[in-house]
Amino acid sequence: MLLPRLFASCLLLLALFARPLAAHELPERAAISALVRADSGRVLVLLRVPLESMRDVNFPLRSDGTLVLGNLAPLLDEAARTWLVPGLPLFADGRAVAAPVVRAARVSHPADRSFGTFDEALAHVRGAPLDSALQLPWQQLHFDVLLEYPAVAADARLALEPALAHLGVRTTMTVRATLASGAERAFLFEGDPGRVALDPTWWQAAGTFVALGFEHILGGIDHLLFVCCLVIPVRRWRPLVAIVSAFTVAHSITLATAVLGFTPDALWFPPLVETLIAASIVYMAAENVLRPAEALERRWPVAFAFGLVHGFGFSFALGETLQFAGAHLVTSLAAFNVGVEAGQVAVLAVVVPALAWVFERVTRPFVLVAVLSALVGHTAWHWMAERGAELLTHDLSVSAPSPVVWLGVLRAALLVAISVAVAWGLSGVFDRLSGAPVGVRRAGHGTRERAHSEGSSFS
Repeated sequence: MLLPRLFASCLLLLALFARPLAAHELPERAAISALVRADSGRVLVLLRVPLESMRDVNFPLRSDGTLVLGNLAPLLDEAARTWLVPGLPLFADGRAVAAPVVRAARVSHPADRSFGTFDEALAHVRGAPLDSALQLPWQQLHFDVLLEYPAVAADARLALEPALAHLGVRTTMTVRATLASGAERAFLFEGDPGRVALDPTWWQAAGTFVALGFEHILGGIDHLLFVCCLVIPVRRWRPLVAIVSAFTVAHSITLATAVLGFTPDALWFPPLVETLIAASIVYMAAENVLRPAEALERRWPVAFAFGLVHGFGFSFALGETLQFAGAHLVTSLAAFNVGVEAGQVAVLAVVVPALAWVFERVTRPFVLVAVLSALVGHTAWHWMAERGAELLTHDLSVSAPSPVVWLGVLRAALLVAISVAVAWGLSGVFDRLSGAPVGVRRAGHGTRERAHSEGSSFS
């Protein structure tokens, strides 16, 4: 009789000093790790998430806020099936795979580093639970889960569609996948990225990056304003094609070199590029007003020069998404360019006819050019000031010559040489497209007025 009474007393004490984990706020930042392995017709996924992301689960707590590490298995299984399983659907060859089975679940010490490799993490998740005598704050603990997706063909192309952003105010997720072919892929994204092909075909990669390029140019207001500045005073199709083509070729060069890693990785480089992009808009807006219209029809060299700068700007967006290219880096790069050009064409298809319609109905076209350019230049001037101020917050001091510095100088010189060679090689094509004489002398105000008036019709 003594042992049963002693056992009942222990349970009573545990009930008195332990309290359930009540509903709580989402963690400000939730870091999620996923390790994926496709093997023998099945897919295993190891997940590590913050335990504090598991809401509405009554984990027992002591009065000091530490977790009671007793028999947690039923609660952990419930948390995994409620909060994780629905947020990680798997697709094989485009078809949804059956929901995964929770094979193991445990809480882990905040200092645990077993998720460095798949094998270490698998052994850890399947291993012995934490010592129940430990007193650890529940907010610091990891929640580790092993999911198994059954009945997946060994040669199937897999895709995940993570939807785990609800686990934190700001959620960052890393995915490292080992495919049946032996290929390894790594991904890093914030929030819910949509469907992510773990080993995309070239056409999947191409389609993804065409869409990304199109979306980027339409969402990049500074790039759009630059293109608009290019075309405001030029309303004939032939010189317009030359100008836009030169801009396209130039930004393709620097975009490719940036993606391949031939650009500085210093913290000051992105704000420098963004400042120069704003400055390019200010310059083009001023040129629209200060130069005669017939000279502006042969502005492809300026468009080419500034296109080199804008290419670096495109690369900042592309660099974050190249992880979805799989083994098709070159295809994805070309597809992104195609998407950017498609976006530019779509914008020009709207802007150019609209400008033509307006200019045909004004008596002094140059005044309208000046007003439009002033509005664009004013906006870009504020951008340039803001971005320049951010640039000046970085250390811009030049370090003593070193192999790294000389390598950077050599890469910059090589880029300049390639750009000059391409511009020289295509200069004849651009000149013929422009249809304007190479040497254009400055005209007076009356000449500029007449040129703008005559250029209001497309040919």
